[in-house]
Amino acid sequence: MKAKKIARLALLTAIALIIFIIELQIPNLIPIPGVKLGLANIVTVYAVYKYSAKETLAIVVTRVVLGSVFGGNISAIMYSMAGALLCLAGMLLIKRMIPLKYIWLSSILGAILHNTGQIIVAVIIMRSFAVISIYPFLLTAGCIAGAFTGLCAQFLIKRGSLETN
Repeated sequence: MKAKKIARLALLTAIALIIFIIELQIPNLIPIPGVKLGLANIVTVYAVYKYSAKETLAIVVTRVVLGSVFGGNISAIMYSMAGALLCLAGMLLIKRMIPLKYIWLSSILGAILHNTGQIIVAVIIMRSFAVISIYPFLLTAGCIAGAFTGLCAQFLIKRGSLETN
């Protein structure tokens, strides 16, 4: 991999981390665990459509690990990683079917899969299906946030804002 590409991937990872850390400072408006805007996923959606699966995976895994460390919540890494990897897998599969002008749909699917991954981990860790009761709320919030982050990524791709020659 060329140094220029590595630098771009590192920059995207840093942008996602900065967004994630800033978002941690925003108080939750909805008192349901796991509900947040997920603004760092703008970078993930962007990367899915502009970079290879391997490169995007590197961004996502690095962001999740460092985000857990910088955010001071190492135990959250299991939830975040499960959600992020399921989300990424779904978006990579569907990107072939969704044209560039509708990538916000891919982001909604990613949000649904992210919430699904988190709920699966929560059921396993808590050894209880009671946590599934918040799943409909997570899906609703996730779809709204996913549409927003997808539209932001679509705007960035359309403008070419993150690309330099």
